[in-house]
Amino acid sequence: MTTDGFTTCLWFDGQAEEAAHFYVSVFENSGVGEVTRYPEGGFRPAGTVLTVEFTANGQKFVALNGGPEFKFNEAISFQIFCADQEEVDHYWTKLTEDGGEPGPCGWLKDRYGVSWQVIPERLTAMISDPDPEKSARVTKTMMAMGKLDVAALDRAYAGE
Repeated sequence: MTTDGFTTCLWFDGQAEEAAHFYVSVFENSGVGEVTRYPEGGFRPAGTVLTVEFTANGQKFVALNGGPEFKFNEAISFQIFCADQEEVDHYWTKLTEDGGEPGPCGWLKDRYGVSWQVIPERLTAMISDPDPEKSARVTKTMMAMGKLDVAALDRAYAGE
């Protein structure tokens, strides 16, 4: 069996090509690949975009125009691990613009309803610190936030 790893398929209702171009504009190491179209006698009008292959941040995706039957929800989300506040701000701003929705604790939905977690790389280590007081302070601070404030999380971790 030959395999190229995993490709994530995202189901859209007519916005597959638009979404692929949007994600490519947000992330580095990205690009749009092959676009396929519905043939005559397909489930959608002939020539309508069926799939768009794209890479975002080096990850492979296929955007599929499957129709209105399925919607995105928080059961699946993509985590973006950020080095600093500048990266958190960049991804948060880009992914919530033009109809995206900020959520709690670093979560958001983009304009297509896809859920994302925009989090500092070191957050997991802080929350899982063996010192229960440190982890509790960071968790409590995070739970009160929408977009995560890296400096505030660092202060909570340090006990300031």
